[in-house]
Amino acid sequence: MTANNSRAELMQSGLNLIGQALSIFDADLRLAVSNRQYQAMFDLPDNLIRKGTFFEDTIRFLVLRGEYGQQDDPDDAVQLRVEQARAFRPHYMERQRPNGRWVAVEGAPLSQGGWVTVYTDITEIKRQETLLRARSEELSGQVLDHAERLSAANRELAATITALHEAKRVVTETQARTRQVTEMIPAHIAHVDGDYRYLFSNRQLPQVFPGTRPDIVGLTVEQVLGEVNFATLRDRFDLALAGRQQVFEITHHETGRRIRIALTPDRAGKGVFVLSTDVTAEVEVREALTHASRRELAAKITSGLAHDFGNLLTVILGLQDRLSHADLPTGAQADVQATLAATRRGVQLLERIGQIAAPPGTTKEPVFLQTLLQDLCNMARPTLGEGLRLDLQTDLPRDPLMLDPGQLQDALLNLILNARDAMAPLGGQVTLTARAAAPWLEIDVTDTGPGFSPEALARATEPFFTTKQGQGSGLGLAMVFDQTKLAGGTMRVRNRRDGPGAHIRLRLPLHPVHPQMVLLVEDDDNLREMLRQMLTGLGHSVIEAGSLAEAKTLADLPGLSLILSDLQLGDGLGLDLADPAGPPLILMTALPADHDLRTAAPCPVLSKPFDSASLAEMMTRVCHD
Repeated sequence: MTANNSRAELMQSGLNLIGQALSIFDADLRLAVSNRQYQAMFDLPDNLIRKGTFFEDTIRFLVLRGEYGQQDDPDDAVQLRVEQARAFRPHYMERQRPNGRWVAVEGAPLSQGGWVTVYTDITEIKRQETLLRARSEELSGQVLDHAERLSAANRELAATITALHEAKRVVTETQARTRQVTEMIPAHIAHVDGDYRYLFSNRQLPQVFPGTRPDIVGLTVEQVLGEVNFATLRDRFDLALAGRQQVFEITHHETGRRIRIALTPDRAGKGVFVLSTDVTAEVEVREALTHASRRELAAKITSGLAHDFGNLLTVILGLQDRLSHADLPTGAQADVQATLAATRRGVQLLERIGQIAAPPGTTKEPVFLQTLLQDLCNMARPTLGEGLRLDLQTDLPRDPLMLDPGQLQDALLNLILNARDAMAPLGGQVTLTARAAAPWLEIDVTDTGPGFSPEALARATEPFFTTKQGQGSGLGLAMVFDQTKLAGGTMRVRNRRDGPGAHIRLRLPLHPVHPQMVLLVEDDDNLREMLRQMLTGLGHSVIEAGSLAEAKTLADLPGLSLILSDLQLGDGLGLDLADPAGPPLILMTALPADHDLRTAAPCPVLSKPFDSASLAEMMTRVCHD
């Protein structure tokens, strides 16, 4: 017996124990539920108590039997009751049946459609009323009439109360569904009164403001968000309470998240509806697009001048070099050397402008980041001078990470030297912190200098913006920003919260390199050699096969963790190496993406040609899945 059948039989047994007759017809006027008393009261045949019986068939049986008295036209009587059923309304009535017994009929509609009817035998109640009237001659007829009306009113009131309970249940279920829907929305929805107190919340506030609590009804905005955040919001709330809708963005004081808040005045009463959404990712994309447009503008401005500027610098360098070898007075020789230094700085500036105009791609390789950072600190410390200290703090995995070491070193060295310049000549401390916080690698550079001014915070990554009063090019942070974006990461510039100083955080995708044993299947010897070097350069062990037949003999080697095969081999298809019980398979091909062979592949496919970064990314995804 299934659970559903068991519950149905349990419900039917319970209904059969009720002393009253009960029937439920659905919206199509078909019998859905009835109990034993329903059949017994009206002496119905078995075919009229089966589920799905039409209401019209039951009424026709009762009309023809005389349940409703003599009818001039039975068909009209049946049709009248069917039409009344289709426009069903709550009702209570008492009628005497042809067998002399009295029945009370109480009906109520159901929210799902259809109705339920309860039939109560009130013959004994009617008999007592008759005896009371016959044996109480001293009581006035008016008192008896009032008693009868009161009894009928009580029964009608009971029917109304039942209908109200059903309505209350429907409303309660609707409210529960509405709350469930609002709690699934990835935003905070709330209602705040004139005293800034929460009257409603969908419990999503911690998703938008980390560190807050979900049960905030009854608390004020200041109690929930804190004094600093409330001070930012109060003027906006006051405007909304005055009837002016507000849509604005703030930065969460504790986490730096960007929050968009919409305040809508409550027209029905004094208060404000609140919709808060975390738009940090959207803002980062917006800033990246803005920065890209600025970089594009810088490229357009400089591209036309760079060639001529380079030629001019070449001429100046040549002339000054000739003068430096001439017999000149001491003062003139110093001027020549100063001109040479300035010209070489112009060349460096031109190269950096070229990098801004056309940023190179990243070349990722396995890097032991702990060693790279230690080497970087050892290289940078002698350049800091006296009174400046560089500390390194790390929490990194032991496995190598897929990174572009050159770009990362350049970016971090740039940040360290910027911190040095900001703290000179008073000195201070630079701290380089690196930790793995999946899915990100977070690298922080902090210093104990004066920090960023409001203007510098707003324009830190703009090309050519500098606060070094003619000493800097204004391209340092812009280049770090570009390099970080090219690597798929983010850069955040702010001041320290635990004291004076600047704080720059780089977040890069965390891709640990787990050494694999790879079966490389390629029938082109030169291509197989190049792929082998690519795999070993990523830190993997390689077993080579020059044909499909050879690969099949090696595919079950112990310790084999991945197969990298060409899709089309000289003696078959790499597709034949796919085995759900074997190592994961990655195929390589130059076929177009919509080719039948490629679309039929049951595994990831790399498009030829590809670089080591694309191969490493695909291997990481396949092996982690």
